[in-house]
Amino acid sequence: MIACLSLLHFVTRLPAVIVTVLLLAALPARAIETPADYVSLMDFDTGEIIYEKQGDELMAPASMSKLMTMVMLFDALKDGRVTLEDEFVISENAWRKGGAASGSSTMFAELNSRVPVRDLIYGVIVQSGNDACIAIAEALAGSEDVFAERMTERAREIGLKTSTFKNSTGWPDEGHLMTANELAILARYLIETHPEFYEIYSVRDFEWNGIKQANRNPLIYMNMGADGLKTGHTSVSGYGLTASAIRNGRRLVLVVNGLSSEKERANETQRLMDWAFREFRKYELLEAGQVLERAPVWQGTSRTVPLVIPTDVVLTMSREARKEMKATVRYDGPIAAPIAEGDVVGQVVITGPGLPIRTFDLQAGASVDELGIFGKAMSALAQLVSGQ
Repeated sequence: MIACLSLLHFVTRLPAVIVTVLLLAALPARAIETPADYVSLMDFDTGEIIYEKQGDELMAPASMSKLMTMVMLFDALKDGRVTLEDEFVISENAWRKGGAASGSSTMFAELNSRVPVRDLIYGVIVQSGNDACIAIAEALAGSEDVFAERMTERAREIGLKTSTFKNSTGWPDEGHLMTANELAILARYLIETHPEFYEIYSVRDFEWNGIKQANRNPLIYMNMGADGLKTGHTSVSGYGLTASAIRNGRRLVLVVNGLSSEKERANETQRLMDWAFREFRKYELLEAGQVLERAPVWQGTSRTVPLVIPTDVVLTMSREARKEMKATVRYDGPIAAPIAEGDVVGQVVITGPGLPIRTFDLQAGASVDELGIFGKAMSALAQLVSGQ
């Protein structure tokens, strides 16, 4: 059985095929045009991806994958395996592959020097130091290769299903790939799980070995609520940024990649973030305990059972999508007794232009006992007479 609710008000029931056509025929939301090859925009509170462009396509993430390197270090700090005062050695490997001699991003740590973990964190987050990343990898796992394997294992644990890491830095390496949507998931995880370290992502400069370097994230200088996270650039990936900003208590996470220059990255990420805060709102659509339908019951002590939503449904969507949104109640009816209160007996499916399909379980709002033998016989006779 299917019932359609337009703007959450019940309307006349329509056959399933007609409801399906109506939903599929809804006009698509006007998507913003962007030169970025990959985009993911996430509502932080709900974790919803509210806009994407090739969001699930694997790409070279460049230094944005250093977010995973830092999660590994933050995890070690949190469980006590490492302290901020511990010192990690800058090996010849870290110095050559990640130092100034390599022509890559570096914190300019000296060969064979011992750098406190506290400073390595700033070296990675603010200066994007590859030497700092490799020193962390070697200290935690013995080698960068083993560390990369552990990065991938940890990524699976936190919900990154397709991202694979081959190094700690994001340097171009065959198979070192992530998606924009999974970078957004990773950023959200880092902010939620390690808030005491997240604040470092808004630090504007850091000096090591007498060399001061500025944070490469252009948004933190724009007075627009941005407070992190990480840029990336290689000849393979183009220019990218995983960013987060908060305005009026709302936080968004934005990932872009494949832009052509630092200037385009700065301008485009600012434009996309401003557009997202302006166009998208959080809507409280359904309240926990709300009855959406009364479904017929087969051979029960009650002829119907209320279908209730067990939790609040709060979704972020564009204003245009909200106007066209529909909620469709689905269940196999009549529902056979006995029914226990709390049993999952149906779903509500929320659709709208430009929205991913969202499905939420509906529960029985009351228990319904099964009829006895005599009652079943009378019920069957009544249905036979009525032709239902």
